[in-house]
Amino acid sequence: MKQLHFVVSLPNKNSYHLEQANTAKEAARQLGAEVQILTADDDALLQSQQVSQVVQAPPDKRPDAILFEPLSSTGLVRVGEAAVAAGIGWVVLNSDVDYIGRLRANSKVPVFGVTRDHSEIGRLQAQQFAALLPQGGTVLYLQGPPTSAAASQRASALEISKPANIKIKALKSQWSEADAQKVVSAWLRLSTSKASAIDLVGCQYDGLAMGARKAFQELSDTAQRDSWLHLPFTGVDGLPSEGQAWVNQGILAATVVAPSTTPLALNLLVRALESGTQPPERSYIELKSYPSLEDLRAKVRLSGKK
Repeated sequence: MKQLHFVVSLPNKNSYHLEQANTAKEAARQLGAEVQILTADDDALLQSQQVSQVVQAPPDKRPDAILFEPLSSTGLVRVGEAAVAAGIGWVVLNSDVDYIGRLRANSKVPVFGVTRDHSEIGRLQAQQFAALLPQGGTVLYLQGPPTSAAASQRASALEISKPANIKIKALKSQWSEADAQKVVSAWLRLSTSKASAIDLVGCQYDGLAMGARKAFQELSDTAQRDSWLHLPFTGVDGLPSEGQAWVNQGILAATVVAPSTTPLALNLLVRALESGTQPPERSYIELKSYPSLEDLRAKVRLSGKK
């Protein structure tokens, strides 16, 4: 059997997506497959062009499958249709697009999704906020870009699940530490931004939390800077070397551990290609709060908050 060849298209090179790329390479190595990584630099049009070029390549240059994490809310549905028609497997990462069932109905190649349950991430963050703010309060909430279905799903689930005594002040950022720093710095220049009005800084990605911290560290007023930096910060992804380490160091109060999706996706893909069967339409990665919600509540109780 010929060596399988896959293309993985990722939104950018933030820490999580670098982990996605690295774990994809390692999984491919273990499976005896070849993998090519494409990065779209947070540009939905560029991603569409890159993936379209792969689909339109001569037959002998086409991969066995494309795995991609979409930047657009449409999930490149037309490109996916063209890929399947060309005999290229289609795997959607980290997004609940609505066309997978239709696309796989008459497909001879694997079509499926592997995702983190973004609504569950939002619900876990709501529980973390409730644990950290037992008396309620206001959360400065940094979420991903408006075009991101993942960001929208997390925010919607958070809003539905949070206690009524917790209010959300939302800012939108690209999925990068640098952009979060710019967004928060711009917000801090507004007269309405006061540390006394915020009780927690919650972020949809650990890197956004670090970007926010950098913006606060740039404040020239020592008292204001200290007020911001003494607030609890939370994030999502929980990589061992970043989010979990930052919790252990006291930089973050909590994170949601949401591992890479590429290893499971590649294993399911190879199994499907070898057996000629379709994997489940959608598979989810296990999520957990770090520290656990029980430990978080106990820590807050010990600190004297009620």
